[in-house]
Amino acid sequence: MDQLIQTGTDRSRARDVAIVLHGRGGTAFGMKPLLAALDLPEFAFLIPQAPGNTWYPYGFMVDESDNEPFLQQSLEGIHALVASVQAEGQPSSSIYFIGFSQGACLALEYVARYPRFYGGVCAFTGGLIGKYLPEEKYQGDLAGTPIFIGASERDIHVPMNRIRLSGERLSQMGAVVKVLGFDDALHTIREEEIVAGKEFVFREHT
Repeated sequence: MDQLIQTGTDRSRARDVAIVLHGRGGTAFGMKPLLAALDLPEFAFLIPQAPGNTWYPYGFMVDESDNEPFLQQSLEGIHALVASVQAEGQPSSSIYFIGFSQGACLALEYVARYPRFYGGVCAFTGGLIGKYLPEEKYQGDLAGTPIFIGASERDIHVPMNRIRLSGERLSQMGAVVKVLGFDDALHTIREEEIVAGKEFVFREHT
């Protein structure tokens, strides 16, 4: 990770922390308007910057080996952030993830690989990573972690059938999942999507 933007409430005083992951070609700074729209003033936000503005080089539905070692390095970077937050006394139940596109995929993949009860995941246009999602791969207990995934029904980069299958696998691991599709072909984050994600994942903070 090239750098880390910290915004919102100071980490030393925040009750909850959100790790925010930008999309391919995006920047940490570019996620700030989304955080303003979510309007979570009591949160501390940690927004890492991916090297070269991308977390891994190829699409999220290729063989995982094609995206290595970059995918693993990105996941390890997130894990280090999570560990640093926990070392400051925050339980996993106070740690949230917010991501868009490639960042949403990375957030979902992280919680699937390191399952426990998290505060929640708000994934705007994302799915689990890999060419296939075999049922036996997804073990562990997400223990009721709320996960929201919103996207276009016709997104050319992130097919809705993969999003729905990702939701099934995460549900299988004990997450409480809501998938919301929109009847357009836009690769974006919609206002109504932000409202729905906030209501589902951050309901205690509204």
